[in-house]
Amino acid sequence: MGIFTRFSDIVNSNINAILDKAEDPEKIVRLMIQEMEDTLVEVRSAAARSIADKKDLNRKLGSLEGELADWDDKAELAMRKGREDLAKAALVEKSRAASAAEVLKQDYLAVDEGLGKLNEDIARLEAKLEDAKTRQKALLARHKTASSRLAARKKIHDYKIDDAMIRFEQYTRRIDDVEGRVEAYDLGLPKDLNHEFASLEAEESVQKELDDLKKRLAAEQKQAAEG
Repeated sequence: MGIFTRFSDIVNSNINAILDKAEDPEKIVRLMIQEMEDTLVEVRSAAARSIADKKDLNRKLGSLEGELADWDDKAELAMRKGREDLAKAALVEKSRAASAAEVLKQDYLAVDEGLGKLNEDIARLEAKLEDAKTRQKALLARHKTASSRLAARKKIHDYKIDDAMIRFEQYTRRIDDVEGRVEAYDLGLPKDLNHEFASLEAEESVQKELDDLKKRLAAEQKQAAEG
């Protein structure tokens, strides 16, 4: 089913309103253009038929006008020859031809008027078609720009994630190193009272450094997530 159902739907349409309601504006514009182009072909075909009809009527009118002149000449000839009966018959035929010519003139005027309206319709339809094509170009340009921006943002986002993971691994290794130093510090040392206090002090210092590293790591991760 098309976007439009008849010619008046096209020329009276508000393309902006249609696109605002569309889930896929690009697809709708393509359908609009296709239907407008199909309708334009139909209207042009109708105009071509009207032009052919005008030419045919014009030929018939020319023939009848010749016939009118011929019957008029015959009536005059008959009167000069004293044949009133023939003159009267010729005038009857002339009248018939004149009536037929009048009907053809009315048909010609009707066809000519219709052709004028078709020309106006073609102009309006072409304007609508040009508008739709312009919007199609704009939509395609916007889509291309948006796609490029999205790809760039994804690329940047991926880099940030990779960078954050690298820093996370680095901090993890540093924490492991500090914890290893704590464990190594206690290896082989006597467990006297002074040593116990010294160990507590060293462990507190290391723990503070470890906590600082964890806080910095958490801050880095939060900043990367917000970026």
